[in-house]
Amino acid sequence: MNWWDAQVSIYTLFPTISTTFIVISAVLVAIGWNLAIKRKLDAHKKVMIAGAVFATLFFIVYSSRTIFVGNTVWGGPDSLEPYYRVFLIFHIVLATVAAVFGISTLVLGFKERFAKHRKIGRVTSIMWFFTAITGVAVYVLLYVMYPGGHTKPMLDAIFGLS
Repeated sequence: MNWWDAQVSIYTLFPTISTTFIVISAVLVAIGWNLAIKRKLDAHKKVMIAGAVFATLFFIVYSSRTIFVGNTVWGGPDSLEPYYRVFLIFHIVLATVAAVFGISTLVLGFKERFAKHRKIGRVTSIMWFFTAITGVAVYVLLYVMYPGGHTKPMLDAIFGLS
């Protein structure tokens, strides 16, 4: 194996690592939500912070890969590409909104504004679950079912440019 092939194989690990982090984050949010329902609030806080840490790790790995390597191009059948792109854009918008809600929910919790924290926390958790599920679906489509194989700049990969 030459140097370039070794570098490429290392870069193909990033999507698996980042997807694992977001799944762990979603599982921790589910556990944290359950702890809040049981009024185990100290444990709830610790688990939710851990969930936020894993979400942050996801973001660091994902954005680093996007900046330094690029995004993987759709490798599946041309007939499915428009559906994939709509799904991908839905996932990206949902993830962005969920991240903003997540930060807001954490800030409200730290500021002890618990009524608002509880109110938007439910919505945030549900959005986070859907974000994780759609993120895993994107991963499976790009790296398991229809490996794209090569990367290109983010906007090109998302919108199918050049």
